[in-house]
Amino acid sequence: MTATTGRAGRREWIGLAVLLLPTLVLSMDMGVLFFAVPYISTELAPTGTQQLWIMDMYSFLLAGLLITMGALGDRIGRRRLLMIGAAGFTGASLLAARSGSADQLIAARALLGIAGATVMPSTLALIRNMFHDPKQRQTALGAWGGVLTAGATLGPVAGGLLLDHYWWGSAFLVAVPVMVLVLLTAPVLLPEYRTATRTGRFDLPGAALSLAAILPLVYGVKTLAVNGWSPLPAFAVAAGLLLAGAFVWRQRTAANPLIDLSLFRIRTFSGAISVNTLAMFAMMGFALFTSQYLQLVKGMSPFTASLWSLVPSVGVGAAIGISSALAGKVRPAALMGGGFVVGATGFAMMTQVGPHSPLALILTAAGVLAAGTVGTMTMTAEMVVSAAPAEQAGAASATSETAVELGSSLGIALLGAAGAAVYRHQLDGALPAGVGGAAARTAQDTLGGAVSVAAQLPGRLGPDLLETARSAFTDGLHVAAAVGLLFALGAALLAHRLLRHLPATTPAPAPEQAPAPEQAPAPEQEPAAA
Repeated sequence: MTATTGRAGRREWIGLAVLLLPTLVLSMDMGVLFFAVPYISTELAPTGTQQLWIMDMYSFLLAGLLITMGALGDRIGRRRLLMIGAAGFTGASLLAARSGSADQLIAARALLGIAGATVMPSTLALIRNMFHDPKQRQTALGAWGGVLTAGATLGPVAGGLLLDHYWWGSAFLVAVPVMVLVLLTAPVLLPEYRTATRTGRFDLPGAALSLAAILPLVYGVKTLAVNGWSPLPAFAVAAGLLLAGAFVWRQRTAANPLIDLSLFRIRTFSGAISVNTLAMFAMMGFALFTSQYLQLVKGMSPFTASLWSLVPSVGVGAAIGISSALAGKVRPAALMGGGFVVGATGFAMMTQVGPHSPLALILTAAGVLAAGTVGTMTMTAEMVVSAAPAEQAGAASATSETAVELGSSLGIALLGAAGAAVYRHQLDGALPAGVGGAAARTAQDTLGGAVSVAAQLPGRLGPDLLETARSAFTDGLHVAAAVGLLFALGAALLAHRLLRHLPATTPAPAPEQAPAPEQAPAPEQEPAAA
């Protein structure tokens, strides 16, 4: 194996800036939609389940296809796959912005997820190809992770600003100019790489199983949580679990698997993946509750709510700084376990939020929650890279990204489904007299629907409905917070158990093998070889 130790030059750093653009858009794409939910509820009248699918379809397809697309990029070229994804994301964003029904928007979100799955692993793989010096690579990966966090923070602000001036579909148009810029600059600034060692047929059955396992499982869990027991969603859960087992069996027996499952035998790798998944579950699962509370309970405009939602980022910034400062002095298990305990404290504070609570309570609770969970995530990216063998670093990165997306999507789906189930249960039989028929069904589906119905009711009926619906929403928020609290405490124990063997100082990543370029690159593109 030939180790590469050459340092990156100006071309690589400019190329990094190009790669960070689509990374920013992909991380913004979930948050930018948070404040559009009430508008979508009014314009497209989705059911409670459809509303969750609108939020979740993008992330679940993204998570289900990341490993597949990462393997595909190894074969056809990572820059080529990035450009295909950028073009697809542009078209899907335009379709989403012009959707005329909930089903059309769900389909457009599905296309966005497929396109996003081609972009995300390509950006990280190209960064690893372009930066072979360990310190430079750590800086580049840090910038990539920082942009992911920044996108999650800026997404709601951008969405709120747009929704204050334009229609809800404008939230999807943010991606269009960025992806067009990527299409124009990538052929000039980014080298093409294709791994020469990936031979044999592409594992199409494994790719199909990876996606087929996720969708019925998530559909079943969400439907059971919202609507209660019924045979179809129960069957979907069982089918999803069986397909997941089939995927694992396929990867263990295939001649050319999408991912080498022996990676999970590395304790540090599997521990970091597990911790990252639970952290994203906790943080993203509650972000939707916070945004809806600010708009629909406190009555803020989208832009005002998005600005207030920046307040918790102060705690996030402090947590990242503290984690970085303590990383070489405190064992990772202790740091991560402590972070989850802090996050659990934030969840406990959320259980005290009511319809008439002061604004400072939910903002402080959200800040404490986010600070604890993000503080744990800052340590896991480099840990995953360092734990995996150099020749499997690409698969390890794709797996880490899949876990992040799956954790955030499951958090939104499961915590959102728990909150929705409580909301509907609390409103069952509690609606004010005079609210019935289609109006009652709309109000009982979502809080956004209740706000829309209340605006059309005469006299005291509207305010009475709002008071009842907002109280039911906060009851659902309390249940979701209690679930998150249990998950955070369980994650603290898991981090201690799986990562307690690691010392306070994590060794720097070993030099990796340079992947063979698709064609002989120009000298300035060529990685230096020792």
